[in-house]
Amino acid sequence: MTAETDQMNAWAGSFGAQYTDRNPQTLADLEALYRSSFGRSRTEMNQEFLANLDTSARVLEVGCNLGLQLLCLQEMGFTNLYGIELQPYAVERARQTTRGINIITGSAFDVPFKDGFFDLTFTSGVLIHIAPADLPVAFDELCRCSKRWVWGFEYFAETQTEIPYRGHTALLWKADFARLLLERHPELEMVKQSRYKYVANENTDAMYLLRKR
Repeated sequence: MTAETDQMNAWAGSFGAQYTDRNPQTLADLEALYRSSFGRSRTEMNQEFLANLDTSARVLEVGCNLGLQLLCLQEMGFTNLYGIELQPYAVERARQTTRGINIITGSAFDVPFKDGFFDLTFTSGVLIHIAPADLPVAFDELCRCSKRWVWGFEYFAETQTEIPYRGHTALLWKADFARLLLERHPELEMVKQSRYKYVANENTDAMYLLRKR
């Protein structure tokens, strides 16, 4: 298990709470953000990757914040949804605004569920905030808890690159996270990957679906 990191302390504290308050507050807000950023909704992206997945599958989001991604899956018909979030303020807010979704406080470095408890584990804009040296532990936990699928949507770059974030260093990196996961866990194989360029700039996000062999 990784000890507390500078990134964990930042996201669990007031800096993280401010992040929660300035980002989308409802599923409608989230969908509007994706349409303006990528020219398509998050639901449309999800359907490209998860259309053939049984909606009764047990799903865990690691780093769920307000649970909006989980709400999106719930709207798509998924019924067995869980989330863990490092920031207590976000967990409290998420519990107030979601129904039928199990959201608890937890860390990507020590997911509080047994091996293979989930059919699918995923992150969305979370791996980008974990220091490169700590990523292997997060990768291991995502794979340990999933018996079949690992799904992600993260800021993309061919090589791991640190990006200044709101005047801070050591809080944001972009990388080819699918490739790093495959290198760390050769029992995984790529099922699908798409890259989504931002409408307003040259940045790119990548969505990927990996499967245990």
